[in-house]
Amino acid sequence: MDTAKEKRIADYIRLLQRGRTTTVRFRLPMKEEQAYEFLLAATIAEVQSRHREFVLNSSVDEQLRQIVKCLTVDSPKFGIVLCGGCGNGKTTMLKALQNLINHLKIRNPNRSSGAGTGLGDCYGLPIVDALQIVQLCKTDHKRFLELARYDMLGIDDLGTEPVEVMDYGNVMTPLIDLLTKRYDAQLFTVVTTNLGPNDIRKRYGDRIADRLNEMMAKIVYRNPTYRTDETLTADNTDLK
Repeated sequence: MDTAKEKRIADYIRLLQRGRTTTVRFRLPMKEEQAYEFLLAATIAEVQSRHREFVLNSSVDEQLRQIVKCLTVDSPKFGIVLCGGCGNGKTTMLKALQNLINHLKIRNPNRSSGAGTGLGDCYGLPIVDALQIVQLCKTDHKRFLELARYDMLGIDDLGTEPVEVMDYGNVMTPLIDLLTKRYDAQLFTVVTTNLGPNDIRKRYGDRIADRLNEMMAKIVYRNPTYRTDETLTADNTDLK
């Protein structure tokens, strides 16, 4: 492409973008290593609040570092999915992230630009489980639509809810609809699920699976359950 054509196209792009509101990607306002220390502290605090002993093994360290990279490095992705078996720390990590974001009081630039709907002038991470989303879709649709527009949202236990529900003879797909709305608006979303990537595709279909691939970084939890009477120190490092 010659220089004159490149300039014309650049001018066209600026013209077409004029007046459009762009959602600012959420990122922690700090270096990667400091963010790691903050998230580690938040995770320890969350574990201790449940009267459990925190063990930093290589699996947990790798999970923390992957999440921190998602939250500090420029990327086209605008979400994270934590997937793996039961009881291995996904919800704990989601709550730790919520606590950290709430305490940091990071100014939300989307509030002034009108690009998003949040809980105030600062970012916050409300968490709702998948079953609650289905219930809201049926009983409080206004609240359901508000969740779909939040600048940040944590969805816990994706896959425990029915994919389809009936409401006065109408078939509704609450999670698919909510995730689609958030994908279209490019809103930051963190999901926990016991489903693997292939299970998500089988359960929700190719369309939503492809959108999740585009919007979210995938972090796989391969460590065993922590819901035992013994402190587990398994050193699983085979994240792929």
